[in-house]
Amino acid sequence: MIVLMVSISIKEGFKDQFMDSLMGDAIGSNNDEPGCYRFDVIQDNENSNLIHLYEVYHDQAAVDAHRAAPHYVKWRAECEPWFDGEIVRKIGTPVYPPVGKWNKRPRVD
Repeated sequence: MIVLMVSISIKEGFKDQFMDSLMGDAIGSNNDEPGCYRFDVIQDNENSNLIHLYEVYHDQAAVDAHRAAPHYVKWRAECEPWFDGEIVRKIGTPVYPPVGKWNKRPRVD
């Protein structure tokens, strides 16, 4: 299993458009990707233009499928001009719950 922790800074004045587009990616990831166990969107409390993503995937093939999914491709193309600097990505392995205890979450709308 693979955990991605992603932090994205958004340029001033583009937060609403960014979030609208990101919701399409988040909902698509949770609902349409069998290998995606979590795709959480978190707004930083100290900087409302800083968004964190917590994503859990079954394996590298699921990560690759996510990056090829239409909702991700659309989100990336729309939002990239609104990024304020480089995206920060951290990769981890879940410890708890243990790997064998993860299962697909119910659909989210």
